[in-house]
Amino acid sequence: MKERTIHMSEQSNIQTSSRRTFAIISHPDAGKTTLTEKLLLLGGSIRSAGTVKAKKSGKYATSDWMEIEKQRGISVTSSVMQFSYRDHHINIVDTPGHQDFSEDTYRTLTAVDSAVMVIDGTKGIEAQTLKLFKVCRMRGIPILTFINKLDREGKDPLELLEEIEEVLEIESYPVTWPIGMGKRFQGTYDRFEKQIEVYRGNEESLFVNFDGEHVTDEVAEHINEGMLPSLMDELTLLNEAGNEFSMEKVKNGTLTPVFFGSAIANFGVQSFFNAFLQLTSPPQPRKSSIGEIDVNNPEFSGFVFKIQANMNPAHRDRIAFVRVCSGKFERGMTVTLSRTGKKIKLGQSQQFLASERETVDEAYPGDIIGLYDAGTYQIGDTIVGGNNTFKFEALPTFPPELFMKVRAKNAMKHKHFDKGMNQLVQEGAVQLYRTPFFGDYILGAVGELQFQVFEYRMKAEYGVDLEMIMMRHDIAKWVTGGELKDSMLDSRVMKVEDREGNPVLLFENDFVYRMFQDKYPDIKLSSVLEL
Repeated sequence: MKERTIHMSEQSNIQTSSRRTFAIISHPDAGKTTLTEKLLLLGGSIRSAGTVKAKKSGKYATSDWMEIEKQRGISVTSSVMQFSYRDHHINIVDTPGHQDFSEDTYRTLTAVDSAVMVIDGTKGIEAQTLKLFKVCRMRGIPILTFINKLDREGKDPLELLEEIEEVLEIESYPVTWPIGMGKRFQGTYDRFEKQIEVYRGNEESLFVNFDGEHVTDEVAEHINEGMLPSLMDELTLLNEAGNEFSMEKVKNGTLTPVFFGSAIANFGVQSFFNAFLQLTSPPQPRKSSIGEIDVNNPEFSGFVFKIQANMNPAHRDRIAFVRVCSGKFERGMTVTLSRTGKKIKLGQSQQFLASERETVDEAYPGDIIGLYDAGTYQIGDTIVGGNNTFKFEALPTFPPELFMKVRAKNAMKHKHFDKGMNQLVQEGAVQLYRTPFFGDYILGAVGELQFQVFEYRMKAEYGVDLEMIMMRHDIAKWVTGGELKDSMLDSRVMKVEDREGNPVLLFENDFVYRMFQDKYPDIKLSSVLEL
């Protein structure tokens, strides 16, 4: 029995070391979803890459599975995909780029070990997604950067590096370097491999050895003679004045390796991904209420970072996405839900390629699995095998900035309305509040697009038309201390309750909020509530 346990542990260690779990983040239209498609193509998971925006071809991006995503050509929810590549098991999460869905992205970042930051080479870092990049930086997540659209005229590469360092406060090290851009784009030079990847339009790339100093006949044959002097000057500048490469800095998220390419042309993607496997780490230990949980701990553990309703609208299903943190998951195993102490048998488990799914019988640390959820799980829940119970670090929830009063236009639809409200709110994209006496529904969101998606899904998935009235309030604070009295409230300071019954104050604006603080210093207010 002991030998079998040791054998299983060794097998688990081997499986874990081959795992890579990462998120792709970017500004909308930077090419994030297109890059995801090309990686899936590289791994053999799809036969042809769908376009992000469906035109006459009727093809959609594999990772954009929700109907509204196909219509608008944007990602509004994180999608999870798994595939194998070069003896590695890859878990990839394509996140929403729009800032209105940054909270979904933030939670996703708690479930990954690294991030790929896609930057549009024609625009650079855009303010809309600066928050997402900075979240990665703050969490110390290793970041690899793919600067996209080199086959278009764009910003100077040195300017882009300077922007990364100044705006994101992270050092950069260009692993590949572009030779021209737009119509003059010739390819990229790989500083690690000492070779040029020659850009040949729709044809497969050609690789030519080049030491960066001596131009061989082969190099001269494939690269325009007028481009070589500036390439050599730029390489000399990078070697002498650029940052030194440090694997340690990459691992702690203070240096980002940078790659140049074109996802739509599938140029530089394979070179980037080959390097990615070498530059990123397998799953790491995670902090919990009893200390760090090592990935090689034989007992299974994981946490819920996302809940998605109606991935298959015909079956009205709910899926809880779980990041496996330690041990081995086996379908049918019994675990403890740490929040309630309840025992649960995990009989229905799945892995994904966006909306496509298949039953998964086993999974290892780093893997992301979907569990059928009949209303059991909450975002942030920890599930543990064996006799131990503990909780992984809590996931924060952030206060909304826009608020809507919501009701069903047709009062006869109140059952569908209640069901849809509760299920969609549990996904975490919007927050739900109720007024204490009349129980009116109030939705809170970071941006207006969240309300539009919510309204669309209530109609499409639950058959309920909504009446939505924008409120004047724009600040929400949880009440964490002090005695709140009715005399402190008026039309500008409104008391509501969140889904768990915690008291929340909605303020009309920052002036009203600061005035309330000055007048009632004993009332303790917080912007973040730990789930």
